[in-house]
Amino acid sequence: RKNLITQIEDMKDKASPEMQQQIQEEMGNVQKKMALETVEGSSGGGVVTCTFNGVQQMLAIKIKPEAVDPDDIEMLEDLVMAAVNATLEKSKELHQSAMGRVAGGMLPPGMNMPF
Repeated sequence: RKNLITQIEDMKDKASPEMQQQIQEEMGNVQKKMALETVEGSSGGGVVTCTFNGVQQMLAIKIKPEAVDPDDIEMLEDLVMAAVNATLEKSKELHQSAMGRVAGGMLPPGMNMPF
C-alpha cells in the first residue's frame, strides 16, 4: 500500500500540466500551514512534555524538576523518548490528514481516496 505522499505524486504525474501546477501549489500551501500547526504530547503524567509542528520538527521540550532523579537517568530517558514518540505520531497524523484533504479535493465528486 502506497503512502499518501506517493499517491498524490502519482496523481500529479498523471495530471495535465495545469493540474500539476495546482497540485504543486496546494501541496506547498499545506506544507506552510503544517509548519505553523502544533501538537503536544507528554509522558509520566505530564512531567515530560514536548511540542512538534505538522512537519515533524520538535519545537519545545519541557521537563519538570520532579522527573529528574540523578540516581535514575534511565527513567528520564524513557520519559523523554515516550513523550517525543507520542508527539511525533500526532504530528504525522496531522500532516497525513492535511495531505488527505489536498488529495480528496482533486477527485471528482463521489470518489474517495482508498485510505
